[in-house]
Amino acid sequence: MNIILTGYRCTGKTSVGRRLAERMGLTFYDTDELVERQTQRTIPQIVAEQGWQAFREAETAVIRDLSGADHSVIALGGGAVLDIRNVESLKKNGFFVWLFAAAETIAARMEKDVAVGAERPSLTGKPSVSETDAIMAEREPLYRSLADLAVDTTLIRTDCVAEEIRTTLRERVLRADGVIKGKEK
Repeated sequence: MNIILTGYRCTGKTSVGRRLAERMGLTFYDTDELVERQTQRTIPQIVAEQGWQAFREAETAVIRDLSGADHSVIALGGGAVLDIRNVESLKKNGFFVWLFAAAETIAARMEKDVAVGAERPSLTGKPSVSETDAIMAEREPLYRSLADLAVDTTLIRTDCVAEEIRTTLRERVLRADGVIKGKEK
């Protein structure tokens, strides 16, 4: 089984994913990083030169390749779940974790990214807070419907989010195996 982290930008998918994979001894994949590696261009370059559709096609190719992975943590780009092919290929062997945060927190994290040179291309051309509000409202029902687990990352540190996911998975596996709190059924 793979752990699939989904949610809007700057909700912690990559940082939580790295920590979770480390703690669980799993392989970590970030689809945005894989797209950049395979295309040898940054996401802002792809979007500026060819548009969002070209990026989404490259993203779908990466996800198709990853769908054969097992025992991995996969951090998806925020819009990856908009393509049903991505969802279908990952859902077969994936436990979906939706990470979410308040719009103001996301905007502040995006500003911090810009300060360190990791600017993310605009999805709508609007200022970050209004764009975040609009896109989150549009995507939230989809994220919510896919989630096997939802975790609010607004005020929680990366370590705590990773531990919450790990603990929840462990408890669910124990229940599925008929073991609860160390006792046989």
